[in-house]
Amino acid sequence: MTARRANPHQTRTRIFVRGVVQGVGFRPFVYGLALQHHLVGFVGNNSDGLCIEVEGDKDDIAAFTQHLRNNPPLLAHIDSIEITEQSLNHDATFTIIESQTIAGANTLISPDLCICDDCLQELQNPADRRYRYPFINCTNCGPRFTIIKDVPYDRPFTTMADFPMCDACAAEYHDPLNRRFHAQPNACPDCGPQVTLIASDNTMSRDEAIQQTVVLLHKGKIIAIKGIGGFHLACDATDDDAVQTLRQRKGRQDKPFAIMVRDLEMARQLAYISDAEANLLMSRERPIVLLRKKINMLSDSVAPNNPYIGVMLPYTPLHYVLVDSPLVMTSANYTNEPLVKDNDEALEKLADIADAFLLHNRDIHVHCDDSVIRVLGTSEYPIRRSRGYAPFPVKLPLDLPQILAVGSELKSTFCLTKGNYAFLSQHIGDMENLETLAAFERAYQHMSAIFRVQPDLIVCDKHPRYLSTQWAERFAKANNIPLVKVQHHHAHIVSVMAENGLTEPIIGFSYDGTGYGDDGAIWGSEVLIVDYTSYQRVAHLPYMPLAGGDMAVKNPYRLALAYLWANYIAWDDALPPVQHASETEKRIFKQQLDRNINVVQTSSMGRLFDVVAALIGIRQTVSYEAQAAIEMEALANTREAVYPFNTISDLLRAIIDDMTNMTSVTEIAGKFHNTVAQHIVTVSVQLREETGLSQVALSGGVFQNMTLLQRTMELLRANKFEVFVHKQVPANDGGLALGQALIASQVGKGANSCV
Repeated sequence: MTARRANPHQTRTRIFVRGVVQGVGFRPFVYGLALQHHLVGFVGNNSDGLCIEVEGDKDDIAAFTQHLRNNPPLLAHIDSIEITEQSLNHDATFTIIESQTIAGANTLISPDLCICDDCLQELQNPADRRYRYPFINCTNCGPRFTIIKDVPYDRPFTTMADFPMCDACAAEYHDPLNRRFHAQPNACPDCGPQVTLIASDNTMSRDEAIQQTVVLLHKGKIIAIKGIGGFHLACDATDDDAVQTLRQRKGRQDKPFAIMVRDLEMARQLAYISDAEANLLMSRERPIVLLRKKINMLSDSVAPNNPYIGVMLPYTPLHYVLVDSPLVMTSANYTNEPLVKDNDEALEKLADIADAFLLHNRDIHVHCDDSVIRVLGTSEYPIRRSRGYAPFPVKLPLDLPQILAVGSELKSTFCLTKGNYAFLSQHIGDMENLETLAAFERAYQHMSAIFRVQPDLIVCDKHPRYLSTQWAERFAKANNIPLVKVQHHHAHIVSVMAENGLTEPIIGFSYDGTGYGDDGAIWGSEVLIVDYTSYQRVAHLPYMPLAGGDMAVKNPYRLALAYLWANYIAWDDALPPVQHASETEKRIFKQQLDRNINVVQTSSMGRLFDVVAALIGIRQTVSYEAQAAIEMEALANTREAVYPFNTISDLLRAIIDDMTNMTSVTEIAGKFHNTVAQHIVTVSVQLREETGLSQVALSGGVFQNMTLLQRTMELLRANKFEVFVHKQVPANDGGLALGQALIASQVGKGANSCV
C-alpha cells in the first residue's frame, strides 16, 4: 500500500468570526465564497459567533480570507476574526452545519432593518409570487431583534416558529445559493403571516384589507397599524381635521408628530434636505430624521410652532403598499404609556383613538419604537436610539464585567455590558408609571437572555424617587447583587467619553433640565473635570428657586416669576409672565417664595432657557418637555451679539432692557443663545489655563438645541479646543445608562460618584 503524499501547498485553517454574523446571510456568503475558491470544509453558527474551517491550496485560502475581511455581507458587522491552523481533514465538499449552543457565550444580534432592493422589486412585480405580500423578506432585510426569543438565531427561536414553510419557501430556505437561505422570517402568501382589517363591523383580510385601509386614510380616519416593533397611529398628514382629532384622542396637545412619505422626492417637497440627511433617510436603519420644513400642504397641526418636522421613509413591505401620500405615523399609545405591540392589547387600549385596526398575526416578541436622528455636519446625532440601531452595541475602550445600568427616568433605556461591548436597549419611554416599568422589565429579561448577561453589579441614578432607582434597589436586594448609585451629570459626560473611546480626564459641560445633585439640589448646568472614576464640579449657574416641582416645569411663567423674585427684579405688569398670572395667583405665589414652601434649589440650564422664553413672551405654559426652548430656538437669529453674563441678574436685566427698547424677539433669542455659547468658551479657556486640559465634551438634553450646539462647537474650535459630542447614543437621558455602566465598573478604583 502506497502512503498518501502530503501536498505542501494544502492546508486547513479555522476562522472564527465575531460580531453581527447571524441572520445576515453570512453562511451562504461563506458557502459561495468557498466554492469560488475551490475550498472544502464547513461553516456554522454558534452562540459565540461564526465558525469556518476551510481546506485547500494556501493561496486560495489567503484569497478567501482577504475577501471575507474586506467584503463581508452587506448587513454584517465584523468585530474580530481569529485564525488558527488545523490538521488536514481531507473533506470531500464544503458544507453548512447545524447551529450549536455554547453555554454562557453570546453573539451579536442584527437590528430590524428596512426592506432591501431585491425584495422591493419582487413586492412591486405583478409576476412574482410575493407581489404585494406585506411580509416579504430575505437574509438582507426584515425583522430580527423584535422576533427573536433566544439564540442561536434560528426559526424555532423566533415568533415565526408557528408558520411552517410551504414547499417553495422551504426550497429557498435550504438552498445555500439562494438569498433566502436560512432567512428565519421567510414566508409567502401561502404559508406566512397575513393582515386583517377590523373596521366598524367588517373584517377584511389580505389585499382587500390593505386597499380598504388606504381608502379609510384618505377619508380622514385614524388607523392603528401593526408594524415590526409595535403599532403606529396613522392618519392623513394633509387633513387638518384628522390630525386635530388624533391629537385630541391621544392626549397630545402640541408635541410634533412624525410623518411617513412615499419616497425621497416627496420628502423634498415637504422639507429642506441636505445630502447627508438624504443618505440618512435612505439608510437601511430608516430612522425618523428631523428636517427643516417648508411651507407646504401638510397640516399646521403636524408640528405646530416648530420649524422642524420628523420624516421617515417606508421601511417595511407593508408600508410600501400603504403609503401613497404623507401620513402621520406616531407611536400607538396614550401619552406617557408604553408602545402597544399586541393585537388584543391594541383592540382594548386604542379603541377610543383608532377608527380601524390593521392587524397581522406575526407576534412581536419585544417592542421597539422608531429611532429619531438629526444630522450634525455630516454625522448622525441621535435623539432617540431604537429601531434600526438597537441592540447593536457600543464598542468600549476597556473591558467591563457584566453590569446592568438602569438609566434615568425620562427617555428611559438600560445598558448591559459584557467585555468591551455595551448593549443599550431600545427606547422604553418615560419611567413614570407601572406600565412603563413593566415594559422595562420585559425588555431587560429579553436582552439579558439573548446576550447571556447575568449582572454582577447593578447601577442606577442617585435620585431617590426615580422608579428606575427604586426598581434597582429591589432587584439588587432580591438577587444579592451590589448596587452602585451614580451622579446624573457625571454619567452624561462619561457616556460621551465612552462612545468616543476617551480614557483620560476631560472638561465636561452637562446641561439639562433635571439631575439630582450630591447636595440634594436639582443640578443641570454642570461644568465638570471628569474621568471614569471621579469628577470635580468646578462651575455651575447659581441656585434659583424651583417652586412647585412639576407645576413650575410645565408653567415657565412661574419659573420666570421665581427667577425675577430671586434677583430682586420687580414683577412689572409689562412683562409677559407677569401678565399671564392672575393677581390672586401672584399673591399666593409670592407667599410661597417668601416662606420657602415646596421650593427646591436648581442650577438647571434647561430651566434658564424656559425662563427666558417666558420672559420674552414666547411660551408661558408647555405641553411637552423643552417646548419653550424649542420654540425660542426656532426664532433665534444668527447675529453675533451677546448679553453680559456675570450673574443671572445681569442677564435678565439686560433682556428686559432690550424688551423696553422694542428689540425684536428674534434678536433677543439669538443674543441669548450666543451668550450661553460664549459663556461655555470663557469657562473652558479659564479651565485650560488652570488644568492644561483642551478636550471638551458636551452632553445633556440642552445640547439637542442645534443652534446652541453648533455655535458652541464653532467657538470652541476657533479657540483651539477639541470638541466631543454624541454620535451613537443620545445627549439626553436616553444615553445616560452607558455612562453609568462605565463609572460603576471603576468601583474600588476611587470612584467618588458612587455610594
